[in-house]
Amino acid sequence: MPLSHRPDPRLVRLDDNWLSLPNPHGVPVEICAGPDVPLEAAAVDELLTVLETAGTLRTLGSARIDRVVCTPDFHKGAGIPIGTVIQTTGALIPAAVGNDINCGMRVETTALTVDRIRPHLDALERRLRHLFFEGGRRIGLTAARREGLLRYGLSGLFADGVPDADGGAWAQVRPDDVTGLDGRLHATGFPAESAAGFEDWISSGGGVSYDSIIGSIGGGNHFAELQYVSAVHDGAAAHAWGLAPGRVVLTVHSGSLSLGHQAGALGRDAARAAWPRGLPMPRNGILPLAGDPARYLTAFRNAANFAIGNRFFLAMMLRAGLADVAGEVGARLIYDAPHNLLWPSADGTVVHRKGATPAGGPTGDPHRLYGEPVIVPGSMGAPSYLLRGLDAPRALGSAAHGAGRRVPRGAAARGSDAELDAFLRDFRVVTPLDHRDPAVLARRDIIDAWRRDLKQEAPWAYKDVAPVVDSLRGAGVASPVVELRPLLTVKG
Repeated sequence: MPLSHRPDPRLVRLDDNWLSLPNPHGVPVEICAGPDVPLEAAAVDELLTVLETAGTLRTLGSARIDRVVCTPDFHKGAGIPIGTVIQTTGALIPAAVGNDINCGMRVETTALTVDRIRPHLDALERRLRHLFFEGGRRIGLTAARREGLLRYGLSGLFADGVPDADGGAWAQVRPDDVTGLDGRLHATGFPAESAAGFEDWISSGGGVSYDSIIGSIGGGNHFAELQYVSAVHDGAAAHAWGLAPGRVVLTVHSGSLSLGHQAGALGRDAARAAWPRGLPMPRNGILPLAGDPARYLTAFRNAANFAIGNRFFLAMMLRAGLADVAGEVGARLIYDAPHNLLWPSADGTVVHRKGATPAGGPTGDPHRLYGEPVIVPGSMGAPSYLLRGLDAPRALGSAAHGAGRRVPRGAAARGSDAELDAFLRDFRVVTPLDHRDPAVLARRDIIDAWRRDLKQEAPWAYKDVAPVVDSLRGAGVASPVVELRPLLTVKG
């Protein structure tokens, strides 16, 4: 369904940056979106359906939905819109996190400048294709490292130190990638009692083994991208984060892949199994986990830990490509942030974020003096932004995780060939398929399928990121620090 700047009659404009959605369930719902952010009617329809869960919770006793906040990239999802934050009391809702548990972003600064890299883009494209898609990643893991990662996150991955490596991702690991990480990740890990649910992945191959999952970008809007600082909006915060005009930046957007889907399915199955007999299933199919959540939460933490490790290795692969063409990279982590996760509190409340990133305010931590880094990417080929969070209570401390889809995937895949050709002339996209290879060009069926996939993620499929960022700034959710322009994007 197309987006419109015309107000949806079901929404009430409260001020320049906020709307409310009255509903028969009495749940306070607010959407952070300025007048220049188009909103999808289908997403509003979906959100109204989600709110039926408030009635479902009332049938179970004291559990309730306290509040719902939607971010400016709000758009239709699969059951629950992307960009939805739900605070509950006494209820955990697996569907409110999405399938790709701990999908998130990692951003690193480097010692390189855009002028140093531009002359080497042809060689860099070839090298990155090898690293990401032709066996070059070389991420060898023992069963102990695999289990350590799934149970403890990065501390488990590095429990036995960093292995010696001749090339590949491991060769890029530096001492400050292993220690002193507090404050530079939203979480270095989520301790789990076991990882028995993923024994097949842990024991695969025996000894030091390699697999096709770790170091994978995933599909859809996931990416690994080389960018550079094109504008500075907050000089003090930019300096603190190691950013300056022309500085090359690495950004990764990925999650827990098949492990997250497995954990998500476990949660949904557990919710169905625990549903009280004789009580009709809710029409919207969105169930709270009424039984013991321990087994689900263990798998959830395992998947969340995998996602942190996966983004880590994807960043190492970008570093490896840069090092091959430009020498020492001098990369340093700015931040790793989740946007598909849940945050339980001791008072029984749970904040569920699906496609929404935490935006905490300044703290005494040296890495958080200016607020929590907020990563808001634009569409492929479009600018991205780094902002600093302001911990806005009205927004449940949450910000957008991107620009937000404007055109559904099916419609985008039928987009203009001329627009795609113009985009590919101006921008580099590294995919498993080298579309310049004469042997590949001879296969029209393969090229057509490749073009359909690219169209789904092309710039015209997404909203303009600038009004999204303006809404976050105007609402006091987050303040822009730098604008980033893309040099090259790797897509799975």
